[in-house]
Amino acid sequence: MERRKRRQWKKEDIRALRRHLGLTQTKLAEELGIRQQTISEWETGMYRPRGTSATLLSIVAERSGFTYQAEEENMTRGNDALRFKELTESKE
Repeated sequence: MERRKRRQWKKEDIRALRRHLGLTQTKLAEELGIRQQTISEWETGMYRPRGTSATLLSIVAERSGFTYQAEEENMTRGNDALRFKELTESKE
C-alpha cells in the first residue's frame, strides 16, 4: 500500500492564506471552529496545524484560488512543505 505524503504548513503560509481570504485571526478561527489563540500560535510558529486542521487549511487554500508549490523539507522522510503565493498579490 502506498503511503500518502503529508503537507506541512509554515507560519508564513497560514498568515498569507488568512490575508488572502481577508479575514482576521478571530474570524478565521470562527470559520474553522477553533480558538483565535490557535491561529496566533500557528502564525508565530509556536505550533503547526496537524491532522484535520491541516487538511482543512489545504482545502480552503485550493478553493480560494491560492496556488502552492511543494518544496522538499526533509528528503529522508519524504515530507513536502507547502509554499503558498497569492495570485493577485500587489507589489508595494
